[in-house]
Amino acid sequence: MHNKLLYYRLIPVVFVLIALAIWLQPAFFERATGINLPAGQQPQLTQTLKIDKPCIAEHPEWRTAQTIDGVEIAESLLCEPDNPDNVAAFVLGMNNISMRTFMNSRIAEDALIKGDDLDGDGDPDIIHIKLEVLELNGATPDSPGVFPTYDIAPGIQPGMWAFSPKLRGMSVKNFRSQKANAILRAPSPVIRVEQGDKVFITLENTHYFPHTLHFHGVDHAFQTAAGDDNDGVPVTGSKPVMPGSIRTYELQPRHAGTMLYHCHVQTDKHLMMGLNGMFVVEENKPNNWLQTFNVGAGHVRHSSVAIKEKFDREYDLHYQSIDKNLAKTIQDSNDIREISKQMHRVYNMSESNENYFMLNGHSFPYTLRDALIIAKPDENIKLRIANTQHSNIAVHIHGHKATITDYDGVAQNPAAQITRDVYGLSAAQRIDLHLQTTNDGLHSYGEGVWLFHDHVEMGVANDGMSPGGNIALLVYESFLGEHGLPKLRADALDDVFTNSYYAKQRPLWGKQEAGMLAPDYLHIILFGLLIGAIMGLVLFIIRGLRQEA
Repeated sequence: MHNKLLYYRLIPVVFVLIALAIWLQPAFFERATGINLPAGQQPQLTQTLKIDKPCIAEHPEWRTAQTIDGVEIAESLLCEPDNPDNVAAFVLGMNNISMRTFMNSRIAEDALIKGDDLDGDGDPDIIHIKLEVLELNGATPDSPGVFPTYDIAPGIQPGMWAFSPKLRGMSVKNFRSQKANAILRAPSPVIRVEQGDKVFITLENTHYFPHTLHFHGVDHAFQTAAGDDNDGVPVTGSKPVMPGSIRTYELQPRHAGTMLYHCHVQTDKHLMMGLNGMFVVEENKPNNWLQTFNVGAGHVRHSSVAIKEKFDREYDLHYQSIDKNLAKTIQDSNDIREISKQMHRVYNMSESNENYFMLNGHSFPYTLRDALIIAKPDENIKLRIANTQHSNIAVHIHGHKATITDYDGVAQNPAAQITRDVYGLSAAQRIDLHLQTTNDGLHSYGEGVWLFHDHVEMGVANDGMSPGGNIALLVYESFLGEHGLPKLRADALDDVFTNSYYAKQRPLWGKQEAGMLAPDYLHIILFGLLIGAIMGLVLFIIRGLRQEA
C-alpha cells in the first residue's frame, strides 16, 4: 500500500513534465520570437507585390542632344532626364519660345518672363519669376488614397510640399493616372540668375497655409523699392503670404555663388516638408542665357558661359530628409483646421526623426534613374551640393578625390582649397566641388561604377532599410547600359525595386527566400530528454501499480 501511494504521487509529476515539454518544443520557441516561416516559396505579404522596371524609359527622345528654338541642350544619358522643351523654355523665358515648345511644356505663360538687356551684353537682365506651392501625396476627399502620387522609392509616398514654377494644365500625367506629371516633383527647383540681374520673384500662394520666400545667402535689400517685406521673415517683416495672396520679392545679386531659398513660416516644419531649393548666382558674362529653372535638380543641360569655359559637365545635388510622422500629417485628414492642429500644436519637433533621405527628390533605387553623375576620363565636372535636411551629411565619392572650391557661395582662396573624399555639410550649408576624372591615383582611380553617398549611415536607408536613402552612383560612360542604367551584376537590383522590400516584408538575400532557420539543438536535446523521461516515468508508474494490484 505504501508503494502504491508513491506511484499515485508521481502522476502529477508526469503532467508537469508534459507541460514543460510543450513549452520547450522548438516550433513553440520560433513563434514566441516572432518568426513566421513562409508557407511556400514566397513570403506572405500584406500588400500586393509590385516589382518596378529599373528603367521605365517613357521618353527616350528626351535623352539626346538637341537644339530647340535655338537653345543648345546637352545630351543626358540618364534613364529619366528632364523634358528638353522645358529646358528651352527655362533658358529663353515663356515670352520668347515657339508655340510648339510652349505646348510641349506644362508651364504657365507668365511663369518666367525675360526682358531688357540692361548692360548690352547680349542676354536679358530683367527676370520675372512666378512660383506656386504644390502638395504631393496629400489626402484627397475624392479617394481613399493620396493625390497626386509621387514615389520617392518603390511603395514609399510621404506627404510633401514644394515650390514650383507656375504650372498649367493637369497635375497628373493623364486622365487615367493618379501620378504627378513629370514637372510636379521634389525637390523645389534650382533657380539660376546672373550677377546684376534685376530679379522679381512672385510667390502666388496656391496652398492652404501661409508661406514666404527667404533668399538664404542671396544678396538682397531688407525692403523692396516700395518698402515691402523682402526678407521673408514674418517676425521682422510683413505678415506671411496668405492662401490666395501674392507677394513679389526683389533682388539684384552682386556676388556669384551657390545659395538657397526657403519658406520662413514655422521654418522647422515648412522647410522639412520640402519648401526649400538651391539658388545659384552665375558670373556676369556676355551672351549668358541661363537655364533659370532646373526642375528636379540633377544634370544641368544648359550651363552658363563661365561654367562651359571651365567644366565639361555640371550637376546640382540637393540632399533632403523626411520625418514620416510629420509627412503623415497631411495624409490623415482633409480638414485644414485638423492639419494645422496636428502640425503646429500636437507634433513636437524636438521629438522628430528623419526616416527617409533623398537626393534630388528620390531615394535609392530611384536615384539610379535621375541622380547619377555620368563622366568620361579626363573631364572636369562641377558639382554644387546643398544640404537642406535636419542633420549633417558627409558625402563620400568612391574612387575619387574632389576639390572644394567654394563654401556657402564664397570662393575659397586657391591656396586654401582642400582636396578630399568626404565632404561635410551642416544643415543649410553648400559647397562647390571640382571633380576631375584624371586617372592619376589621386583625383580618380579609373573608369567604373563608383558609389557616392552620405557616410552618416542613417542617410543610406529608407526608414531603416538599406540599401536606400541618398545612395547614387558616379558612372563612366563605358559602364553605362543602353537605357541609362549602369552595367551591374545581373541580379543586383532584383530585390530593391519591389514595394515589399521597403515595406519590410522581404529580406535582401538575393533570390533566396527566408527559408528554415538553423535547428536549435539545445532545445531539441532537452525536448527529447523530457519526452524520454515522461515515457519512462509513465511505464514505471503503470508497471508499479500492476505489481501492487
